[in-house]
Amino acid sequence: MRHDNTKKASRRNEAVKDEYDFTGAERGKFHVKDAVLAPPVHLETDVLTYLAARAEARGATLSELVNGLLRADIALIEAAG
Repeated sequence: MRHDNTKKASRRNEAVKDEYDFTGAERGKFHVKDAVLAPPVHLETDVLTYLAARAEARGATLSELVNGLLRADIALIEAAG
């Protein structure tokens, strides 16, 4: 499923200035050495609906259910490997 980001992109571009003054800026101010970032995972609507219902039925969070399913798949891959 694709979204039309044309309107959002054009609004962002309106705010772009020709020049920026970085006088007094501090390089690396927000850098965290060895930070581990968790990339977002986007589920399609039908998958999200199904998994959310299964998680609720089990009294688990969606993250707990998805992580459990992925760990089970990893174990199967490793066993076949």
